[in-house]
Amino acid sequence: MTDFEAMDFFRDERLVADPYPYFDALRGQCPVKRENHHDVMMVTGYDEAVHVYNDTEAFSSCTSVTGPFPGFPVPLEGLEGDDVSELIEQHRDELPMSDQLPTMDPPRHTDHRALLMRLITPKRLKENEASMWHLADGLLDTYLAPGEGEFIGGFAGPFTLLVIADLLGVPEEDRQEFMEHIQHRPRTEAGVGSTGDDTLHHSPLEFLYGRFAAYVEDRRRDPREDVLTGLATATFPDGSTPAVADVVRVAANLFAAGQETTVRLLGSALRLLAERPEPQRLLRAERERIPNFVEETLRAESPVKGDFRLSKRATTVGGVAVPAGTTLMVLNGAANRDPRQFEDPGAFDVGRANVRRHLAFGRGIHTCPGAPLARAEARVAIERLLDRTSDIRIAESVHGPADARRFPYVPTFILRGLTHLNLEWGEA
Repeated sequence: MTDFEAMDFFRDERLVADPYPYFDALRGQCPVKRENHHDVMMVTGYDEAVHVYNDTEAFSSCTSVTGPFPGFPVPLEGLEGDDVSELIEQHRDELPMSDQLPTMDPPRHTDHRALLMRLITPKRLKENEASMWHLADGLLDTYLAPGEGEFIGGFAGPFTLLVIADLLGVPEEDRQEFMEHIQHRPRTEAGVGSTGDDTLHHSPLEFLYGRFAAYVEDRRRDPREDVLTGLATATFPDGSTPAVADVVRVAANLFAAGQETTVRLLGSALRLLAERPEPQRLLRAERERIPNFVEETLRAESPVKGDFRLSKRATTVGGVAVPAGTTLMVLNGAANRDPRQFEDPGAFDVGRANVRRHLAFGRGIHTCPGAPLARAEARVAIERLLDRTSDIRIAESVHGPADARRFPYVPTFILRGLTHLNLEWGEA
């Protein structure tokens, strides 16, 4: 029997490939349980996760992407009093990623989120989706020709990068440069959420910052009829013009986070399709089922395993006392397999009726703003792959036979997804 109490979720590489038995073991003891190694309160229950996400009065997002590493600049727990809100505000700018939308709390988050939503309006998303079909076919012309290939780097990465570049209006002549800087970086490098001990960088988005700053400054000087001008002239809800840096942070975060997580979604979707002949046959015959297949993939293999919160005051979650200054990890991947919410949660069910209740995109004010984009990308990519192939299979020469598969996963406690996926297919 595995001793999950002795396993360090944040450091033990054995939990990278399959964290779900660990999640189930924690939830079986209590849906809100403090783990033994880094003093993090792990939230594995669905209702409890929704509670934390929705309660912005009690929980801060200032450590949402870093959690217990490198820790808060000053001690929080054990202080006299039941509220550390003032200490959080005094020191939040010393934390990694403090300039990024996911780490902001209201009212700053409210203004910057509104700025982001002015960049991804329904009209712009519709225009972007129309171009996805062309982008997918252009990449598939090359990718499908050999009859086999590595999916993450060969299609998923380039496709998602080109889609987000199109959404934000990156000029076509610059997209190759973005590809070289973003897509070609090692996907197993240590960084936020790494199981290694590498030091976190305050801002790992220098390239994107530089490029989008130049775009915004240029369009403010010389407005044109293009998306970048809309980006440069977007205003806060009160009508004020944001600093160039504020616009750049929002655009860069959308670009980097949206591209990375959608690659993980596509990798999981194609692995599931290639390993399951029945769902693949069903989707080939009934394309209208693809959206529900995407949602079940998000539920079963959430691209973001979890998100952190820091308790601002003493409170309770699921009847469990949470002292002020406590780090919580809200585990989307565990909540999405809570049997109190999803019947037979370990089974992959293309027809699951309540699947859209999953928390893969979070919940509350920090719900992923790019969710409609990710859903559209997955639907378009899967439909075109099915259109242009007769069958899709796992390459056993790389990943082993069906009863002994070997898949390489991103070695982090934040992201859930493959670094490589080798497939084989027949021509349509």
